[in-house]
Amino acid sequence: MHHPHDRAPAHGRQDADGGIWFTIAEAAAFIGGSPQTIYSWERRGHLTNPRHDERGRRIYSQQQIADAHRTARQNTAAIRRVA
Repeated sequence: MHHPHDRAPAHGRQDADGGIWFTIAEAAAFIGGSPQTIYSWERRGHLTNPRHDERGRRIYSQQQIADAHRTARQNTAAIRRVA
């Protein structure tokens, strides 16, 4: 699996500062996963302080998604080492 920083920001929206923002569905597509993965990251506290788009949907920055992805991978690797 590619790292999210390696991917083009497909289907995200760019703000005035050049930041890319994703809805949950867009974030899932960006990482090559499912929306359930993003919901799981929210429950575990890997994704916090979302902005909201014009329709009230939670949106996360490309950096937030990349950081959550990295944290999830590190946690998985740590669990495998212990098991």
